[in-house]
Order: sequence, then C-alpha cells, then structure tokens
Amino acid sequence: MNYFLAVIAGAVQGLTEFLPISSTGHLIIFEKIFGIPQEKFGLAFDASLHLGTLLAVIIFFYKDYISLLNIKKKLLVNIAVGTVPAVFFGLLLENYIESNFREIWVVAASLILFSFVIVLAEVLGKQIKNGTQIKFSDSLVIGFFQAIALIPGVSRSGSTISAGLFLGFKREEAAKFAFILSGPIIAGAGFMKFSEATSGNLSLNDFNFFIIGILSSAFFGFLTIKYFLKYLSSKNLYPFIVYRIIVGLILLLAVYQ
Repeated sequence: MNYFLAVIAGAVQGLTEFLPISSTGHLIIFEKIFGIPQEKFGLAFDASLHLGTLLAVIIFFYKDYISLLNIKKKLLVNIAVGTVPAVFFGLLLENYIESNFREIWVVAASLILFSFVIVLAEVLGKQIKNGTQIKFSDSLVIGFFQAIALIPGVSRSGSTISAGLFLGFKREEAAKFAFILSGPIIAGAGFMKFSEATSGNLSLNDFNFFIIGILSSAFFGFLTIKYFLKYLSSKNLYPFIVYRIIVGLILLLAVYQ
C-alpha cells in the first residue's frame, strides 16, 4: 500500500473524529475514492486509525485520566455509565452495521438528517452548566447519543456534544466530556480490530501502512482537539452543520446520478 495514503487517511481520521462531521463517514468516502480494499482493510483499518485518536485523547487529557487513578469517583462513574450504551449496542449490532451500513448513501443520509439534531441542540441548549455538574443520568443520556454514532455519518463528537447541549451544558464543556468519554470505546474497538487485522496474513508493508496511519491520526487528532475546544469557547456549530448538509447532498447526487 501507498504510505502517503496512510498519512492522508490518518489526517482524515484525526481531523474528523473530533469535529462533528463523522470520521467513519469520511474514511468510507476516502477508501472508496482511493480504492483501499475493504476486504483487507475497511473496518479494521478504520478502527486501527482510531488508536491514533485515542493516543491524542490520552495525551491531551492525561491529567483528567490521571485523576481517575487517584480515585476521582464521580468522573470514573460518569465515564463508566456513559460507556455502557455504546458497548451494548456495539456488541449487539456490530456485524449488522458492518455488513449493511458502510455505504455512501448511508453516510450521506446520516450527515444530512443528523444535522437537524445538531441544529435543535444549538437552538434549545441553554449552555449554563459546566463539567463539574454532570450527573450520572446526564452521562447515560450522552452515552446513548454516543451509541447512535455507530451509524456511519452521524459523528460521535456531533452526537455527544449535541446531547450535552440538550442537557444544558456549555459547548466547550460538553465537548471536553465527549472527548474524554470516547477514550474507552475507541480503545476497545481499536485494539480489537487492530489485533484481528494484524493476526492474519498481514505483510510488513501492510503493517507499516497501519502504523503510519495511526501516528498521523494521533498528530492531527491532538491539533484538532486543541483548536476545536478553543473554537467552541466562543463560536457555534453552524458552519459544521452547513458542511455536513453540503457533503451529504453531493454524495447523494454522486450515488443517484
């Protein structure tokens, strides 16, 4: 495989994982355009790239994760509660989603339709709560929204930030918790799929392809977290909503022309 494509794929993952525009959806588009074989890579390569964004999350929020080791019980329970829905539905629906939803028309429809959920979150969100006010019930709601992002095109960050806004949290606080919450899910799916991919007939070049993609994803993911959180401290999500709808419409035209 072309290592340059691995760098670009990692950049796509790193940028789109934390922006509310769907990393899985963009990787599916990327793989279709450049002909990256789904039978050999596909979901396994996508999940492996998530290890790069996991590394970015751990590096950026290392103080928050260290606080878990110091028995910061409330945050630990919130993360555990928020992780349960995505784990449950992921294990239940993984094969079905992998077989039926990794299609361009699904990505297009999800990009467009979920954009209206993000609009509602922007309109209805009171944005008066900070991160220390997150309750267990809030974590569960955000966790269910995270589970919805199993559908390509929805966006994990878009869904969880929207949930935070619906619950009254400030954008930046909702995003911070959403990113921290993504750690366990990304780790579980990423390590499992990476292990599956590398335990088979994977050549050294293909293995290097995975590693380069992961490192690229980590680099661009870290930068995206840093600057997106700064952006959310003073600006809204509407530009990303417009982007989602435009890309979704272009994809639909391409599929049904």
